[in-house]
Amino acid sequence: MISTSLFIYTETSLHAGVGSTVSVVDLPIQRERTTQFPIVQGSGIKGALRSQVADAENKQSEVEAVFGADTKSDNKFAGAVSVGDARIVLFPVRSLAGVFAYITCPAVLARIGRDVSTFPRQVLEVGIEYALVSSKTTIAASNRVVLEEFSFAAQPNQAVDQIANWFADNALPQTDEYNYWREKLRKSLVVLHDDAFRDFAQNSTEIVTRVRLDSAKKTVIDGALWTQEMLPSDTLLISTIIARSTRDGGQTAPEAVVGWLQDVNNIPARIQLGGDETTGQGMVALRWYGGV
Repeated sequence: MISTSLFIYTETSLHAGVGSTVSVVDLPIQRERTTQFPIVQGSGIKGALRSQVADAENKQSEVEAVFGADTKSDNKFAGAVSVGDARIVLFPVRSLAGVFAYITCPAVLARIGRDVSTFPRQVLEVGIEYALVSSKTTIAASNRVVLEEFSFAAQPNQAVDQIANWFADNALPQTDEYNYWREKLRKSLVVLHDDAFRDFAQNSTEIVTRVRLDSAKKTVIDGALWTQEMLPSDTLLISTIIARSTRDGGQTAPEAVVGWLQDVNNIPARIQLGGDETTGQGMVALRWYGGV
């Protein structure tokens, strides 16, 4: 059994929903129960990965070996991979300087350090009124970081440089079209107090109002007006995937299973995740890290 990490970078808004609720937002996104941090449940990620190759006729046996036999199959067996929930890593927030900042917090970084052995484990202490920034930050102006309507005292910290460089080198795609974003991350990472990060992650998501029109009158149909919450573009998440030997009788080794997943001929570098596929939502870039 081996594990690999899957970083998920949202290129468009992403709605991984929980259905309708009685809250202010009709269709909220998935969140952790205790922290209220946004997540994407592992079942949705596994389904999205499987759908990329499910229709390939020459790969049906491989798909079933990795993800599990079809429920209609007479020969039922479990898949070789266990896909964990995608948890928040970096959350984009509007900034007075630098357009937007990638924010995170010690609690999030500690989780990554627990799950990824090579991640720089730094003990960061951040006051509620402060923001740790990199030495080359473009987010701070006059020693202040202004995010949305909140202002924090900027404190350059070398550990933030180290963390930002690690994310740029290991979490974001390494293709040329991501050169700008990798460099921006090195200059725009902000580490906030856990409580401040939680508040932004709760209250700074996108809220979209959706309607359904009468095709003849072009007016809103009664009861067909609702609000939908989305994770904004440029959010970074991480999912831990456990691979075991296949259970289809072939006994393919876990290393080979991970290699199959990381092969772009099987799982492409960009996929669609979550709802609203036909309106272009949920386009994400994938970056695998470790496992082989």
